[in-house]
Amino acid sequence: MAGLTFKHIYKVYPNGTKAVNDFNMNVEDKEFIVFVGPSGCGKSTTLRMVAGLEDISAGELTIGDLVVNDVEPKDRDIAMVFQNYALYPHMTVYDNIAFGLRLRKVPRDELHKNGKMTREEIHAKVTEAAEILGITEYLGKKPKEMSGGQRQRVSLGRAIVREPKVMLLDEPLSNLDAKLRTQMRSEISKLHKKLNTTFIYVTHDQVEAMTMGTRIVVMKDGYIQQIDTPKNLYNYPGNKFVAGFIGTPQMNFFTGTLKKLGENVEICLAGSSSVITVPYSKLYKVVPTYLDGKTTVCIGLRAEDISIDPEKISNAEALIKVKVSHKEELGNQTLIYGDINMEGDGYGESGTRVIIQADEAEAESGDIIVAALNVDKLHLFDVETERSILPRLPEYNYLDCKVAGGKLLLQGVSISLPPAISCADGEYRLLVPTDAVKIGGDIEAEAISSEKINGKNLVSLNVEGRRMFAVSKEEVPCGKLNISFDLKKISLSNDSGIVVAAMPEKVCMEGYMYKEKVKETAERNGKQKTVTRIAFFLNIGGAVFPAPDKISAKLISAMGVKKAFGGKLRYECSPYDLTFAESGIPAEVLYVADYGAEKFAVCNICGNTAYVRCDGDVSGNVYLMPNIDALSVIQSEMDIRII
Repeated sequence: MAGLTFKHIYKVYPNGTKAVNDFNMNVEDKEFIVFVGPSGCGKSTTLRMVAGLEDISAGELTIGDLVVNDVEPKDRDIAMVFQNYALYPHMTVYDNIAFGLRLRKVPRDELHKNGKMTREEIHAKVTEAAEILGITEYLGKKPKEMSGGQRQRVSLGRAIVREPKVMLLDEPLSNLDAKLRTQMRSEISKLHKKLNTTFIYVTHDQVEAMTMGTRIVVMKDGYIQQIDTPKNLYNYPGNKFVAGFIGTPQMNFFTGTLKKLGENVEICLAGSSSVITVPYSKLYKVVPTYLDGKTTVCIGLRAEDISIDPEKISNAEALIKVKVSHKEELGNQTLIYGDINMEGDGYGESGTRVIIQADEAEAESGDIIVAALNVDKLHLFDVETERSILPRLPEYNYLDCKVAGGKLLLQGVSISLPPAISCADGEYRLLVPTDAVKIGGDIEAEAISSEKINGKNLVSLNVEGRRMFAVSKEEVPCGKLNISFDLKKISLSNDSGIVVAAMPEKVCMEGYMYKEKVKETAERNGKQKTVTRIAFFLNIGGAVFPAPDKISAKLISAMGVKKAFGGKLRYECSPYDLTFAESGIPAEVLYVADYGAEKFAVCNICGNTAYVRCDGDVSGNVYLMPNIDALSVIQSEMDIRII
């Protein structure tokens, strides 16, 4: 059994179409992973790259401990189940399942003189698979004598007899009717538990994804939108697309504004006269810049979180008027369609249409009803980027502060600013990334709660009455503690814009790879001879370095022999991966940024600004030596990350 690692996987077709963009993921051994998304999102292409049926344009795919980019499909120890069954019509079910085993070679030993499985071994595996799948009585039949669900079981049987490290399933249930799909979903989930191996399953059906996967990968236009458990995807969608794609019926989306008024937030929905008031304690993770009452945001609520139940209406924190357009009776529940705009029709998708899920409903078309909103389940998104502005794992802390006499004053806390952070006295907006808040330091705080999210600990802090967040690798107990800020990562802004920017965390340099013939001395038949070979070189910021095999090989593999040479490359590294040397990349030191504990030389490299860690004062023209092994390499023209 084995897990998989996807590192910067791309699929680019000859016409330049990117089917898969920068796919990164670790699949644990024995996981059931589901790729889901609309047609054309790249999910099947990704699966086919795992199977070896599609070449990987760039990136590295590992199954177990083996990099399989150039490994033949038959040698990857995977099995694949297709949408169309792919059975041999002239063979019996038994022969269809046994066919691959008869061809498959195994290590030679006393029992396998010809390197193939014995008839007894094949029979044992086929009958065991048939028993697991409940198709023992059909082993003597031909595929045409069986139903769609039975044929799919045969296809599964042919895959599981191989005992693969990874089982790949490409929309295996899409040709079945609804009842059979439900039955086969259960069968495949049961099969996963019994085989105890890694499954990767592709579907466009979000119900299949939610009911089968231990984790789900939501894709759109070749990009990963979110990877998480079914429950977390439903409750904490990272963007509007995920929120709308996961869940039936689709989430209701409205546009409106948010305005913080004391301990409450007033929500005004466009097209509605209703005003919703929500305690700020329920929205404290909202990025503060959206609480100005002017910025338009997207507001989401699922149908089950809007109710017309009289008891819920009487106890609700927020109510809204809805004009009913029509309803759908689904037996155990009713979907009421309407509009929060009294002039709207409630039929077409709009920013005011609403769907309400009810156990039963007496509302009729044209009625104006009152509905209760469950404000605990509000979802908020940026209108332009569609990213959540109420994130489960906040990225930043936003604080009002003052600068006076070289000190940063906020919430009763005074922090001495290093020389690198220089600005005039006045009022500012402070932006502190959550990972820049460190446990330990001089600032007194109180840890209110700690929540583990995607392997990270989100710590909620009280700093002089102000809520802040920190991300910690270790668990942090509640109670009094001290914190500090990584001042390299903070930024200050005012009405004029950014006054002090955070230090860039990466250095960008431009260049290309080229090849040339080089002569060297080598021993041939006991004699020293001069031979000629092709050598590869990297031009980085105007300096030339021998290209490591892993970089040249991956560039040629990704771009082809012709495009790999001479095309523009972008190199990226951290400020700690460049050192001062007697030769290397020519640079000019503009000044030294002193952050107190650390100093960085701010350099000009071919027009690009780069921060380089330094131990003391440096100036003038210098040379920089990069850590080649730490470089990231991006093909600029197509924006493909090679390394």
